[in-house]
Amino acid sequence: MCSAKKGLVLSLLVLFSSVFVFAQSRHNAKVTDEGSTILSVVATRKDGQGKPIKSENLYLYENGIEQKIKNFSYDPSPAKILILVDNSLTFRPDVEKLQKAIMEFAYEIFEGDQLYVIAYDEKPEIIQEWTDDAKKMEASLGLLRKKGNPYLFDALSVGVNEVLLPLMPGTRKAVIVLISDGLDRGSAMPFDKTLAELQNYNVTVYALQQPDRTGGAYRRDQPKAAQIITDLTEGTGGQIFPFEESQTAAKFICDELRKNRYLLSYSPLDLSSYDARRVFLMADEGINIRTKNAQPPSVKH
Repeated sequence: MCSAKKGLVLSLLVLFSSVFVFAQSRHNAKVTDEGSTILSVVATRKDGQGKPIKSENLYLYENGIEQKIKNFSYDPSPAKILILVDNSLTFRPDVEKLQKAIMEFAYEIFEGDQLYVIAYDEKPEIIQEWTDDAKKMEASLGLLRKKGNPYLFDALSVGVNEVLLPLMPGTRKAVIVLISDGLDRGSAMPFDKTLAELQNYNVTVYALQQPDRTGGAYRRDQPKAAQIITDLTEGTGGQIFPFEESQTAAKFICDELRKNRYLLSYSPLDLSSYDARRVFLMADEGINIRTKNAQPPSVKH
């Protein structure tokens, strides 16, 4: 990396970190006993060749300070995928379309992967517990129905704390596939704390996004619906797909989780932060890289 390019990146990072503050998070489940912090990373070569990607190809920063990468290794472990689907009355897709989108994942998962489905309105409802059985999944989706308002943030928090967190630290690929337009109407859980929880436990969010049913209406106390989807996916290292392309999305997500996921470990140079630390991961030319964009606070308030 040339010094001019590196200097520009550092300047931008300092600017970002000066205005970047998240809510307090309880503790970081991804700090090991040896003091190393773990990041889940998606890495691919643009030319599609199988040449290994190594730690020396990567450059990691926290709040503009370069960090020493201790280890970077391919993660072949199976994925646990929680599908969280908006079941509210005004969400545009009908039940049949929602069922079809969910079933695409049942057809695409790899051996060892499992799916869990929660539908939410004012309350999250378990539709299907962990399974890799497509027939069982199809039968359970008859429970979907349309009613009430979308309490998205509460549903995300329940998904993290009651479904995914009990699997940790043994499960390294904890993923949420969100079928939503990003609208929340009534959650007790604030958005910033919701996002901080996801980042705290390295939960990656992918989204099958519908257009905002409010038409981009101003939200007094939180981002607009479309921005919520962007912040959730970019903040956790995920990606957005149009709802209408659920088949393509399911194949891409399942392939990416099995073939292109890595674990990166490092020991942060500054462990005294009361605020979230901005994370910025770069790679040599020809490598696409993606991870979450923040670490939770290291010191409890």
